[in-house]
Amino acid sequence: MIRFGIGTDRHRLGVGRKLILGGVEVPSPKGAVGHSDADSLTHAIIDALLGAAGLGDIGHHFPDSDPKWKNASSIEMLKKVVETLGVSGYKPVNVDSTVHLELPKLGRLKQEMTGKLADALGLPRHLVNVKAKSGETVGTVGRGEVVEAIAVAQVESITPE
Repeated sequence: MIRFGIGTDRHRLGVGRKLILGGVEVPSPKGAVGHSDADSLTHAIIDALLGAAGLGDIGHHFPDSDPKWKNASSIEMLKKVVETLGVSGYKPVNVDSTVHLELPKLGRLKQEMTGKLADALGLPRHLVNVKAKSGETVGTVGRGEVVEAIAVAQVESITPE
């Protein structure tokens, strides 16, 4: 059985925080504000995977009320989700994602993000895709107030039907 899920995530940008996307530190004067490392890209992928498997959402598995997840690496959280999928009888098949960020431009960093995400997912790089879009100076993304991400994930059953 093949299943699909969609995930989205948004974090406010602020001075004094690192900007982590897809497990990669992005040089930027502003970083994402959140309980964990606030990696919007990885959070969207986590939600897409959990949704595809019918396993709730990131807040259920990694609540911001739990100090265990304070400043946690979202890539490590993604690895835990892949383990949870396995226990539930699923494995990731592929992921497509888009980051919405006005500045900085992500350029070559997208390939590094793809590699880190693919490794965490246990997938070959050609089955993980990261795109980037600006806000064209419109809205909260365009004004540089937030970073957003959206992801679509496909999982397949690893248990006999």
